[in-house]
Amino acid sequence: MPETCVPTYRYHVSVDPCYNYTVLDDSRRSSNYSSSTLMCDRDVNWVGWYRLYLNGQNVRMPETCVPTYRCGTYVPLWLSDGHPKPEDGVVTRDVCGHWDNYCCYYQSFPIRVKACPDNYYVYEFVQPTLCGAYCADVDGINQTFTTVAPAITTTSGNEMCCETSCIQNLLDQIENITVLPLADVTDLLDLVFNTSEKISISSSGDPKKLASEGNLVIKASEKLVSMLVKPTNTSDNVSFTRDSVEAQVFMVGPQVTLNKIPQLDTTHASVDIDLIGIAKNNNETGSGSAAVAFMSFNTMENLLKAEFFNTSDDTSVKTMMSTVISATLPKTTNRQLTKPVNFTLKHIRELVSGGSVWCVYWNMTEWTVDGCCVLDTNSSYTVCSCVHLSTFALIMQTSSTPAEDDHLMEVLNLVAVSVGLVFNSLALLTFAFCRWKPGVNNVARINLCISLLSAHLLFFLTQHFLTHIRPLQVLCGVLSGFLHFLFLSCFVWMFIEAVLLYICVKNLSQISSRQRAVLSSRFLIVIGYVIALVIVGVSVGLVPDGYGSDRCWIKGEKGFIWSFLGPVCLILAINSILFISIIISLNSTLTKLNAEVSRMKQTKIMVFKTLAQFVVLGCPWILGFFTKDSKMMEILFLILNSQQGTFIFLIYCLLNNKVRQQYVKWMSALVPGLKSKPIKDAPKKR
Repeated sequence: MPETCVPTYRYHVSVDPCYNYTVLDDSRRSSNYSSSTLMCDRDVNWVGWYRLYLNGQNVRMPETCVPTYRCGTYVPLWLSDGHPKPEDGVVTRDVCGHWDNYCCYYQSFPIRVKACPDNYYVYEFVQPTLCGAYCADVDGINQTFTTVAPAITTTSGNEMCCETSCIQNLLDQIENITVLPLADVTDLLDLVFNTSEKISISSSGDPKKLASEGNLVIKASEKLVSMLVKPTNTSDNVSFTRDSVEAQVFMVGPQVTLNKIPQLDTTHASVDIDLIGIAKNNNETGSGSAAVAFMSFNTMENLLKAEFFNTSDDTSVKTMMSTVISATLPKTTNRQLTKPVNFTLKHIRELVSGGSVWCVYWNMTEWTVDGCCVLDTNSSYTVCSCVHLSTFALIMQTSSTPAEDDHLMEVLNLVAVSVGLVFNSLALLTFAFCRWKPGVNNVARINLCISLLSAHLLFFLTQHFLTHIRPLQVLCGVLSGFLHFLFLSCFVWMFIEAVLLYICVKNLSQISSRQRAVLSSRFLIVIGYVIALVIVGVSVGLVPDGYGSDRCWIKGEKGFIWSFLGPVCLILAINSILFISIIISLNSTLTKLNAEVSRMKQTKIMVFKTLAQFVVLGCPWILGFFTKDSKMMEILFLILNSQQGTFIFLIYCLLNNKVRQQYVKWMSALVPGLKSKPIKDAPKKR
């Protein structure tokens, strides 16, 4: 005892809180109690220690998240760090409030807790920071003292559970747990991946089972790593490395002083993400915090195989070129990205010459490229940019076609397309500068040549530089959209020429005046390109990701190819009807007319040429349906379509007497010694 005078009230006798408490028996505080009324513990004058009772039985505060609108309040308060053991004495524990789908959205003032010998707890409640209420866990009635870590059941010895339901059982056990020590998280991850390794061996021949188990492994891994996220005012990070997985977790709070978080690195991958910007977006919700979890799986390719990457070329070989990675935003309210996220993936295998690499993400059933593109690539690594977070990988696609066949097709394509482009250009120059009366408005043929020349030239350049363009998926999609537009324009101009020819036959004596009054050149140009533009615009609106196949053309998935084949088939059908009507009308006119024989002959020749153009320019596209399984059909399709410009030059220029005379005049001007002689038509048959 003191040997000197002690001031009044300076000391008091210490009393054990296990025997000096206030009983708090209120059924509204039950974790099962749901009410629209508001109980606000911030208005309570809390004094000393309290023991929780419900229906005369001991209860404790929940150690896991409690749904909102329970315990007679909007924001139920629960104990985030678990209860102590009796030998721990009086400890301080954090209190969390669940709101807006975030279990620790509000972090209230900490409270002191003690475990008492008779198997109950006492709490030194204080006024919380918000209008919530301390909750009572009805599932904790008469429970013995436990730690926060869940009890995970495994088999004896070194054998882990290897049944399909093992990982799902684990997910069920940890569903309501929000915080776990690092050691527990890594131990459970080892359990998950040991199980997945056995599943990948036993289910190697069942793709659906592999995909299903892969989804469970990813879900369990992301859930476990999210338990390492804890509230912070500034910034914090956690990282670990295991045989099967590496992870880095970075957290920022409302008082963070960093301008940007450092790059998150694992052995084979890294990520750059604007976590500071995401945290600022969360200021609107009141937390101002955010967290990112980045994982690199070393064995996941055994479950989520590269063969799950579906492309239009089913015969190509797919190879996983990186480890599978995962990036999530755990315990972050507003998960909207402020800018695309960049991943650097190191190649785990040698890049094959001529192979193309794809940045892909896992959509629960297959690898797909939606929302991701290649920013940069070399022999060692590839940089991917994605507008969403998920599970990602890098897959290389190589052709299974023999190199000799590839080389033959490349040479054939180079020669055929080059020849077609040359004659298409000559036809276009002829239509533009050669003066003669073609019988119908020449604007359709000129624009048909422009569309054909542009489409074939763009397609030729795209295929020639395909290995460089294909990884740049945005560029690949834009180019396929332009090709869609240009090829559709060709068919629209074929349709317009058929309409002009139909009018010509119907109005043999008034074609000039009728043509100027109804179908002017400006009107035709608007119609010729606007129709194709509208079709492409509607296609983009309905299926934004329909462009950019592995050949930088329209994707075949979801029937999107019919955005091209549908209009083409419709135009071919209408043109067929028009040509039948033209032939019937022309035959009828021939029986009635006794004069204008030369005009009639010219019209017959024009009908024949246009009909031949329709057959040669339109029908070869039908072969496109049969090129997949036949190399001969593919070669035939390539030759016929590449020589469309050659055919136009042949029937409209070389076989036209007046055009040939113009050619002779031009040659005479270029070569002074060459004299121009009139070219006579062939003798007429009587």
